[in-house]
Amino acid sequence: MRFRTIALAAAAALTLTSTGAAAATLVVDVTGARGTSLFGGVGNTVQAFAIGAGARITAIGYDVSITANDPSYLSEANVALFATGQASSGVALSPGVADDVSGTASYAGAVDLTALGLGFALADDGILRLEYFEEVADGGLPDSIWNSGTITVTYDLVATPVPEPATWAMMAIGLEIVGGTMRRRTRIALPAAA
Repeated sequence: MRFRTIALAAAAALTLTSTGAAAATLVVDVTGARGTSLFGGVGNTVQAFAIGAGARITAIGYDVSITANDPSYLSEANVALFATGQASSGVALSPGVADDVSGTASYAGAVDLTALGLGFALADDGILRLEYFEEVADGGLPDSIWNSGTITVTYDLVATPVPEPATWAMMAIGLEIVGGTMRRRTRIALPAAA
């Protein structure tokens, strides 16, 4: 799958901006997540969260500790955030993008997806999926371990239109008129069959 990758080094991280009154957040505990192969591969940790149909993912914050087992690099540890059946419209976060070394490191930062044109909407099931994976499958199991920390996902809820009381009243009056008309109709007697 092809993702729009967010390469974030601590010095290049952007700050979150307010997304309005309808904004909500989801805090994901990454402790113990593992990346063992390429995206979609066997052994990768996958998490799913019910957020709401059509919710728009607008920003991501992270404060994580990752271990890359030799021969894998910290720069290869990724997490994809995507909607059900729409992996290509999601984003992949690579916190250690500049660290082409094995070992353990901590990373923190945030990115405004909307400002970068990378915001995306969830499908009708409202499920946000996270898959921890490796950019290069080195054969080590697991290649990366997310030791501790959180990923904070900011999203805008989609308001479901609710009819106003006046609309309900108009519908009730219309149904009464239709019902009254149906009751008042005269029935035509059909001749009896001989």
